[in-house]
Amino acid sequence: MITQLTKQEIADRLESKKIRPSLQRIAVYDYLLKNPVHPTADNIYTALAPSIPTLSKTTVYNTLKQFAEVELVNTITIEDGELRFDADTSNHMHFKCSRCGKIFDIYEKIDLDEDMLPKGFQLFKSQTNLWGTCRDCGNR
Repeated sequence: MITQLTKQEIADRLESKKIRPSLQRIAVYDYLLKNPVHPTADNIYTALAPSIPTLSKTTVYNTLKQFAEVELVNTITIEDGELRFDADTSNHMHFKCSRCGKIFDIYEKIDLDEDMLPKGFQLFKSQTNLWGTCRDCGNR
């Protein structure tokens, strides 16, 4: 889901989470909104560095960590050793194609019944990852 926000709307969203809306933070969040491909921090840095010479990898990592702490982004660990980021914080699953490597959002609803959890457990958040082949790769 691609979300279009103005720079001012992004700044307002950051300020509502008590984050100072610097040029770099606005650019990182704008990139995540416009590129729902679940990028890594390195992907984001590589995409933004040519247009923001003052941007460092450390700034990107720290910005993403800060965004995750205030729930502006979700972190996704769909494979070992690779943390990805998603600005879509709605409840949804992720499907990774084992052939092309793309990650897709799946919005089908899975109802988790409270009775599924052991007594005394309380669910706050869940993350479901699926692996297989996407429709393009499955037809090859």
